[in-house]
Amino acid sequence: MDFEEYRKHGKEMVDYIADYLKNIRERRVLPNVKPGYMRHLVPDSAPQDGEDWNVIMEDVERVIMPGVTHWQSPHMHAYFPALNSFPSLLGDMLADAINCIGFTWASCPAATELETIVMDWLGKMIGLPSEFLHSNKHAMGGGVIQTTASDCTFVTLLAARSDAIRHYRANNNDLEDAEVNARLVAYCSDQAHSSVEKAGLIGLVKMRFLPSDENLSLRGEILQTAINEDLQAGLIPFYLCATLGTTGACAFDNLREIGPICESEGIWMHIDAAYAGTAFICPEYRKFMTGVEYAQSFAFNPSKWMMVHFDCSAMWVKNSGALHRTFNVDPLYLKHENSGAAIDYMHWQIALSRRFRALKLWFVIRSFGVDGLQKHIREGVRLARYFEEKVKNDPRFEIPAERHLGMVVFRLKGDNAQTEALLQTLNRGGKLHMVPASIKGKYIIRFTVTSTYTLEQDIDRDWNIIKQTYARIVRDDSAESLEDEVFEEAHEKETVKEKEKTSWKKNREFGMSLVLSNVPMSPKFVNGSYAAFFDNMLEFAKEITRTDCTERPIRLSPRRRTHLRDQSKQQTLDIGSLSANRNHPFSKQGSLDSKVEEILESYSNGGYVIKYELYPKDLSALTENEQEENDTVLKIEVPVHTNSATSETTGKKKVETKDASNGVRMFCKHCGHPVDVDV
Repeated sequence: MDFEEYRKHGKEMVDYIADYLKNIRERRVLPNVKPGYMRHLVPDSAPQDGEDWNVIMEDVERVIMPGVTHWQSPHMHAYFPALNSFPSLLGDMLADAINCIGFTWASCPAATELETIVMDWLGKMIGLPSEFLHSNKHAMGGGVIQTTASDCTFVTLLAARSDAIRHYRANNNDLEDAEVNARLVAYCSDQAHSSVEKAGLIGLVKMRFLPSDENLSLRGEILQTAINEDLQAGLIPFYLCATLGTTGACAFDNLREIGPICESEGIWMHIDAAYAGTAFICPEYRKFMTGVEYAQSFAFNPSKWMMVHFDCSAMWVKNSGALHRTFNVDPLYLKHENSGAAIDYMHWQIALSRRFRALKLWFVIRSFGVDGLQKHIREGVRLARYFEEKVKNDPRFEIPAERHLGMVVFRLKGDNAQTEALLQTLNRGGKLHMVPASIKGKYIIRFTVTSTYTLEQDIDRDWNIIKQTYARIVRDDSAESLEDEVFEEAHEKETVKEKEKTSWKKNREFGMSLVLSNVPMSPKFVNGSYAAFFDNMLEFAKEITRTDCTERPIRLSPRRRTHLRDQSKQQTLDIGSLSANRNHPFSKQGSLDSKVEEILESYSNGGYVIKYELYPKDLSALTENEQEENDTVLKIEVPVHTNSATSETTGKKKVETKDASNGVRMFCKHCGHPVDVDV
């Protein structure tokens, strides 16, 4: 492609993007595809010769778009906003063309200096104390653009760990660094994002999840009690991640109470405001930031609500020296004549290389201005309030947690099953998309206003679909279709003709795993090769030998975590929970692998032995009829106990689902792997 061809096709791409965003309402929000769909649409090997650009672009609609979840759709209400805007897209277009790698000031002075300027702009826009700004010559603070909020948490935890070890060793030379590290303990709320736990795991420090109050907020009394307990146990409290705008219900930790405690105990307080941080551009929402002056670091994602597309996470620290002590390396090839006089952002992050992200942030701030961004935020909040009123006016629904900003959590009154069934049916239809969470044992649905294109009529349309879907569930009338002419007409455009449909075959490469699939109260096993869900252990045991080339289930995590029987609710999204055993000082989120392990153990302890015949190894070589003939045989042996009153002899009752064929295996109750036994 030469310069003139690039001009031509570049303009065509801009037109394609504009048309895509303009007509995004016509597209199905959730793709209707199965794992491996794309392998049937593209060749097995790369082309030997270059292809015509027009042919490549034709395949965007044929290959790519059928598998896209349309995050910019006004009917996308899952997770969080992941917005873009035309100034942001144009800024990244220019940054990609320049393609500088700005690890030091010398590698691209403009990239470094623009980043320091826009981070000061942004810090002032959200009301951060001046200690966090580059322009404050009396402090060592400043801002940096990281990739994600998860990176921000991990980077600050590592910096806090380095400081804690250095301070302890300065007064106590009896322990090595590794021994000090083993005593470190960090804290967060049970509502904190899962990335906080991940940071602790990778950083090799203990992470303690503290219970939140009735408003899902971490309070000072709970924190102080935990610190006192850990100090008495000989541990070293060093880090707290406070959350402003939790993933589950957009709740806020109480910085006014926990901040002074962190300061007095010498604990690094990091604030994760990934979603809510954008709202602080509006002064009326800065009430949630009261106490921010006690923090050592603060982060939020302009790539969520601020219309700066992914990736772009803004992070500020009060003392950049802590980052330098943690990440500073000084090879000769990275030195330059202005080293020390200018910022080298490679010392503020884990990776060396970094993109020119400041350009798109600069374009967005200048294009919209503070007033324009405030208007955008307030409109998102207004639409969330509009939806909230609709839910409140329907006696069948309830709102179990206070609405904050642009997110509403709601559920059907009563037990969890109906709410779960409602969400399952809605997501299966693909006309709108939401995800669940769990609040104090209640299954809830999260409804987030995510798109810049959302209008009141979009909210009306989605609420009508929710009500109609609920009516269908109550009537159990699955044959009745919902009325949505706009969606049906658009969906027809994406539907592949019947004669062109590919027949789906089981693919042993995908393996077996435990997933929530938006149904956290009812864990299911899924065979990834064709998305087959199994509601009980017996179905799973029959299928599990077909997933691995060695006829063994996927290895379970060696890290045992909270048992299924000890949990009052299933984990969903990024909601952590404390174990039912309050005496254990460190509670971990329940992992999916631990559920498999727990189920296998419960079956073994209960006296059930699951046996199954081996599945043919060369599955792909069999015809469809041969596959049916060679189906796995599942047998369950149930103990029959002696009845002392009738002196019946103890025996075993055999239940067979099909005729027996090949050899037999059973599960080991310790590791979950099948072992050979004699029948």
